[in-house]
Amino acid sequence: MENASARNMWGDYLDDHLEHAFVKAPEVVHFYDNKEDADQCAQMIRAGSKKAVSRSLLGLQYRNEPLPQLGAFNVITNWEGEALCIIKTTAVRLKPFFSIDEQYTVLEGNALSSLDSWKKYHWDYFTRELAVYGRVPRESTIVVCMEFEKVF
Repeated sequence: MENASARNMWGDYLDDHLEHAFVKAPEVVHFYDNKEDADQCAQMIRAGSKKAVSRSLLGLQYRNEPLPQLGAFNVITNWEGEALCIIKTTAVRLKPFFSIDEQYTVLEGNALSSLDSWKKYHWDYFTRELAVYGRVPRESTIVVCMEFEKVF
């Protein structure tokens, strides 16, 4: 782990959770593609009001990123890379964009509390993400719905 603040946070976590001493080192991540959204997301996760994130499967495939793994740990950072908390993946579901429901959007937190606001925000995000590859989102775009719990 190259990020010193993430490495220190993971070490602090392991001090109280030796049962995880031999798990794969967590990925250090921030979610979203800009400072404002990444920082807001990290703060919401830290506060416990955000328990899920959504990514496009196509975006992951183009970037050669694996699907999130059940039980995997992530150190969540702000845009600048400062470690804020640690999460553990509790569920990963693949759903077409059109099938996302209000129940799921509640897990994403207060800022996206309605289905309409969730769909607008993520449509815009997926549009920016996929434009780099000459693609556009569709109602059938597969969304990777990752649920997690904050553990530290």
